[in-house]
Amino acid sequence: MENKSKFTPNPKLKLLDQVRETLRYYHYAYSTEKTYCQWILRYICFYDKKLHPNQMGTKEVERFLSHLASQENVAASTQRQALNALVFLYRDVLQKPLNNSIAPTRSKRKPQPPTVLTEVETERIFEQMRGTHLLMAKLIYGSGIRLMECIRLRIMDVDFGQNIVFVRCGKGGKDRTTFLPQFILNEFHQHIEQVKELHQRDLDNGFGEVFLPNALEKKYRNASRETPWQYIFPAKNRSQDPRTGKERRHHVNESGLQKAVKTAVKKAGIDKRATVHTLRHSFATHMLESGTNIRVLQELLGHADVKTTEIYTHVMKKDFRQLQSPLDRLYNR
Repeated sequence: MENKSKFTPNPKLKLLDQVRETLRYYHYAYSTEKTYCQWILRYICFYDKKLHPNQMGTKEVERFLSHLASQENVAASTQRQALNALVFLYRDVLQKPLNNSIAPTRSKRKPQPPTVLTEVETERIFEQMRGTHLLMAKLIYGSGIRLMECIRLRIMDVDFGQNIVFVRCGKGGKDRTTFLPQFILNEFHQHIEQVKELHQRDLDNGFGEVFLPNALEKKYRNASRETPWQYIFPAKNRSQDPRTGKERRHHVNESGLQKAVKTAVKKAGIDKRATVHTLRHSFATHMLESGTNIRVLQELLGHADVKTTEIYTHVMKKDFRQLQSPLDRLYNR
């Protein structure tokens, strides 16, 4: 792993503060910042805080990651997340890149087809939901966006004239467009009008700022108070920004929708392991079943590789009525 870092954190800071400083320099998401810091602290505690990461390296990282797999039985994605955090620590903070040949015991990843709801099951779930959570669930199922993509939508990201939703900085930092379902058009428009009223009240009370990405706040000094930049799904209460200390109205927490969907699935009597992401899986599968070209679906979902999209071909409904068993052909000759 080549050291391409040009930023050197303040050596006078404590290690985790150096990590935070570096993460913010490279514009990592706040959620990533929290996750990476937790893994780095866990790595240090694994060695009883006796050694500074500067005194350790590839062998210690391998041992820690192997422990996660063999003793704690973590999922492959969890182990990979821990590896990413430690690679960042050594490459960008300590500037002592880990050896490319790092080879811990790997958690086994068992490929599983995605859970998909039928249209009837989806309707039953929606019948158990109310208010903003229902609107968000309908949007995810109707447009195929991810949970965090939905929560981070801003007023400017919806074009009612063309019925288009702009997804900014989706997975992999990519932008894309998808469609706004006709069914929720009026409801969505009314919701945004209510958000605008809430924003105006915040402005009247001396607040009204919202977080802007990539230092846009410095470039466009008044943008954080402007209506187009406000979140479509704002939190009920203002809160203090953990990075700047400013009191702002952030977007809703994703756990609210996750709990609402989980409760609705239970009330609907659906015995499937269905989550918010299941609505996205269902969108993709139902689109394929309705004849959507897989390349078009790939763009709507924001998949980098069509092979990721192809997984839905394994769970879509298949019409077996026109097929004939070889046993039937054998005796019907």
